[in-house]
Amino acid sequence: MNITDVRLRITDDDRKMKAVASVTFDGEFVVHDIKIIEGQNGTFLAMPSRKIGEGEYRDVAHPLCSEMRSRIRDAIFSEYEKQLSGLEEETEEPVYDSEPA
Repeated sequence: MNITDVRLRITDDDRKMKAVASVTFDGEFVVHDIKIIEGQNGTFLAMPSRKIGEGEYRDVAHPLCSEMRSRIRDAIFSEYEKQLSGLEEETEEPVYDSEPA
C-alpha cells in the first residue's frame, strides 16, 4: 500500500495540537484526522480516535505494523516541515536592493 497524498492543516493557536493530516493510500482510500501533537517528550502522531469512556480513547484506524506506521509518520512530518518552512518564508521581511536601478 503506497501513500499517494498527504494533506495538512496547521493549527493557528498555541495548543498542543499542531496540525491535522489526511493521508491517501493508493489514490483510493483516505484516513482523516491524524493529529500532530506536541508532547512532553517531543512531537508525535495521534491516529484518529473516539472517546469510549471517561478520559479513555480508542483508535478508529491505525497501522498494524511498525513499518507502515513509520512510512505514515515520515510522510506526514515531511509535509509538516515543508509547510512550516513555507510559513517562515512568508513571515520574513522582504529584502530590497538599496542601489538605484
